[in-house]
Amino acid sequence: MENVFDMLEQRGLIKQSIYTDELKDLLGKQKVVCYMGFDPTAPSLHVGSLAAILLLRRMQMYGHTPIALVGGATGAIGDPSFRNSMRPMMTDEQRHKNVESIKAQLESFFDQTGPNKLIVVNNEDWIKNLSWMDMLREIGTNMSVNRMLANECFKTRFESDNGLSFLEFNYMPMQAYDFLHLFRTYNCQLELGGSDQWGNIVAGVDLIRRKTGKPAFAMTLPLLTKSDGTKMGKSVGGAVWLNRDMYSDYDFYQYFRDIEDVKVKEIFKMLTFLPLDEIDRICDVKGKDMNIAKERLAYEVTKIVRGEESAKRALDTAHAVFEANDANNMPTITITKNDAKDILSVLIATKLAGTRGEARRLVEGKGVRINDETIESYDYTPTKTDFILRKGKKTVLHVLVK
Repeated sequence: MENVFDMLEQRGLIKQSIYTDELKDLLGKQKVVCYMGFDPTAPSLHVGSLAAILLLRRMQMYGHTPIALVGGATGAIGDPSFRNSMRPMMTDEQRHKNVESIKAQLESFFDQTGPNKLIVVNNEDWIKNLSWMDMLREIGTNMSVNRMLANECFKTRFESDNGLSFLEFNYMPMQAYDFLHLFRTYNCQLELGGSDQWGNIVAGVDLIRRKTGKPAFAMTLPLLTKSDGTKMGKSVGGAVWLNRDMYSDYDFYQYFRDIEDVKVKEIFKMLTFLPLDEIDRICDVKGKDMNIAKERLAYEVTKIVRGEESAKRALDTAHAVFEANDANNMPTITITKNDAKDILSVLIATKLAGTRGEARRLVEGKGVRINDETIESYDYTPTKTDFILRKGKKTVLHVLVK
């Protein structure tokens, strides 16, 4: 059988792995059950999770069985990895709603007709029935506190004024126990995840090998980042959600249309299923021709996440906005009269700026136009209730004031 490990290496989708030679040999000889966890911090996953979802999908395409774990239990704690402070606590009701929403969202990415269809689980189903004593006796003698504290993912918290709470300290043992449970229940031998989860994942591998004496493996993929190293998936208006009710098809398309030139080929490899030779052909361009490559990238990613019809509509809308200047085909947003009292309020209401300070900087840089007029004053008040608002050269909105 063709080895999925080779394909992942060729596409730059392996950041770290443990017992690598043994893992590669295993993936080339037999079908493997693998899993990846997703915490329900919101009703939808965002672009930062997309490469991880597609990694699971690639495993399925090569004949392996994927498990998507939605962390109803771990989500009640919050992953402290590489954070300066504790995550806000969700109510049980919100957490449960998020779990169900994300479970349905994950299933939409996978083939559910074959013998290796996606298995979706919620770790709250087994952790809620464990007593604290059971948990301590199950894993307490097999996890070293010294090794846990040495993990890179905790260092940020140790150096901050907030420290690391005992609640959050339990996140790593809980994730390790998840892997042990899936190993016992489904013969799951491989945990996948983003590279920021390496410490948590390796803890599970170590626990399984200590408890059972049997092999378990880990592999991570690179995080989706901009050229400055910051994580992708954020925009002026907040996270770039996979759910269309939280982030429109057009805005989703446009987010990828505006990707930095130097990142286009990398994102093609991570977030599309196009063959590598075709990606090379598309991206082997310079200057203005790179816009064609970025348009194709935006179309392909939107098609995977939102469907082909949505991708076509977003593409047509983009052409209408930038070529025909037709307001009827532009993304439209309605704001109140109070939101239109000055240009700074308009920019915030339309989510083209997150704060008044950011809005001021846009105006100062002559980056805001209403219809064909460049706005140069903070006090500018739109005189019409139907106008085209532009931020820079790429962001255009049809605004209605009611």
